[in-house]
Amino acid sequence: MDDITRALSASFSVSEEPNSTAAPHPRLAQYKSKYSVLEQSERRRRFLELQKTKRLNYVNHARRLAEGDWTGSDSEEEVEKLEADMQEAGQKEEEEGMEIEQRKKLPRHYANQLMLSEWLVDVPPDLDTEWLMVVCPVGKRCLVIASKGSTAVYTKSGYCVNRFPSLLPGGNRHNSAMGKDYTILDCIFSEVDRAYYILDIMCWRGHPVYDCSTEFRFFWLQSKVQEEEGLSENAKRNPYRFLSLQSVVCSAEGIQKALAQEYSFKVDGLLFYHRQTHYTPGSTPLVGWLRPYMVTDILGLQVPDCPLTAKPAYAGHQLQQILENKKTSTEVRPANQSGGYELEYLSTPECPAADAPQPM
Repeated sequence: MDDITRALSASFSVSEEPNSTAAPHPRLAQYKSKYSVLEQSERRRRFLELQKTKRLNYVNHARRLAEGDWTGSDSEEEVEKLEADMQEAGQKEEEEGMEIEQRKKLPRHYANQLMLSEWLVDVPPDLDTEWLMVVCPVGKRCLVIASKGSTAVYTKSGYCVNRFPSLLPGGNRHNSAMGKDYTILDCIFSEVDRAYYILDIMCWRGHPVYDCSTEFRFFWLQSKVQEEEGLSENAKRNPYRFLSLQSVVCSAEGIQKALAQEYSFKVDGLLFYHRQTHYTPGSTPLVGWLRPYMVTDILGLQVPDCPLTAKPAYAGHQLQQILENKKTSTEVRPANQSGGYELEYLSTPECPAADAPQPM
C-alpha cells in the first residue's frame, strides 16, 4: 500500500488552471487572460456585422406586441413545443417577486423581448469613444407596452404582472388615439420608489426605433419623455412615475464623475452600451454589466472612495462565479424559451445592508 501511495503522489498533480475550484480565487491577470480580448471582442465585431444584414420587420413586430395580434406568426408545432416546455418547467405562481396577472396564459410572444447584457469580461479598446454608460437602480427588469388605452407590464419571461393607465402615448383611454398610438419601453421597476425607470426605448407613438443606434435611441428617449407633461409625477391617470435614466460617455472622467454622484435611487450596477448597437432581444456582448465595485479591477480606473465603490464581502466570490460559469463562444446566445439569459442566475448574495438583485 505504501508503494502505491508513493507512486500516485509522484505521478499525479492538482490542476492549477484559473477555473479550477480546487485552486485559490484567481488573480485579476488570470481572469483577463482566461477570457482574452479575442473572444469577446470578436463576438462584438460579429454582432455589429450581423445587424447590418439581419433586418427584422420592426413595424409589424411592434404592432403585434402592442395589439396582441400574432395571427400567422407561430406554427402549431412551435406553440405545442412551447407548451410542452412550459409544462415541463412548471407554471410559476410568482416570478421575481411580482404577482402574475394571468397564470393560465402562456407567455409565448412576450417572452425574451428585452436586450440583456453579458458580464463585461474584457475592456473594449474603444471604450472611451464608442461606449455609453448608464447607472441602474435596484429593481425588476420589465417590458412596458402602452396601447389601446392601457399600460401592461411583462416580465423577462413574458408574464403580464400589472396593468394600469399611464400618460405614455396610448397608455390610457384619453390619449389612445383609437389604438394608433402605442409605446414600447425597456424599464426597471422600483417598488420602493413606485416608479418605472426607463432604460431604453423600442417604439414611441407607433414609430419603432429597434434598428437605430444606441446613441439615437437614448437621444430620442430623453426628448420624447420631456415632451409628455406629468409623466414623472404620480396621478390618477399616471399611478406610477416614469423617469428616464441618463447616459454618460465612458471616458475616465465621465465614469469617475458618475460614481461620485448621489442618486435618488439605490444603485444596482452599471450598463455599458456600444454606441452603434441596435436594440436586439437576447444576450449580447455589445451591452456589458458591472457592479460599481468592479470598475477598478476590470477597467483599471481610479474611483472615488465612497459607499458606491466599496467592495462588499462577497466581491471575491462573485468574480469567481463569473469566471467559472462564463461560456467561451463566438455564437449568438439568445434567451431560451423559459426567459433565462446567460449568467442570470448568478445573483449577488444577500446581506443585511443590501438586497440581492440579479445581473441585468
